[in-house]
Amino acid sequence: MSFFPASLEKLVEKFASLPGVGRKSAQRLAFHVLSLSDAEAQDFASAITEAKSKVHACRICQNLTDTEVCGICSSPNRDPSTVCVVADPKDVAAIERAREYKGTYHVLHGVISPLNRIGPDDIRIKELVDRVSEGGVEEIIMATNPDTEGETTAKYISRLLRPFGVKVTRLAYGIPMGASLEFADDATLMRALEGRREI
Repeated sequence: MSFFPASLEKLVEKFASLPGVGRKSAQRLAFHVLSLSDAEAQDFASAITEAKSKVHACRICQNLTDTEVCGICSSPNRDPSTVCVVADPKDVAAIERAREYKGTYHVLHGVISPLNRIGPDDIRIKELVDRVSEGGVEEIIMATNPDTEGETTAKYISRLLRPFGVKVTRLAYGIPMGASLEFADDATLMRALEGRREI
């Protein structure tokens, strides 16, 4: 039996369904939302619906954007001949924090994971192959996490790209096995980028 009204309980459940949010945190968030003024609550709800309706994948790199081509792909200060392949958009933010990488990205939106029934066709590998086949790409840096799924994805992509004669490198293991790029510090990411190797 719930101690909360049904609408509040539903709000708690929605917050609890978010990654990394437990039941107690969900309750705190729900109570905070209830303490907002009507205008603040409406702004909060509008921000969610606006982001959901406007944010989509960049036509080139598959990163999240609200324009046809994201700011990184359209920047004249970026080197389009080097493409860093990451699993998720949050990994782009992690690498950008190091302020060392000057190339572009390709976001897979996942990794190959047979246990979770995620195969090569379920992530954005085809878009990467199409991009490389158009020419102009000289190096692919595989920056998937150094865990089983990340390694599997990196090796699979390197085999797919071999016929194109493009150099495929892997981030050096400055990032420990089993760790996530999202939580790596700037110095570790910088060393990992500098020490990348061909696979």
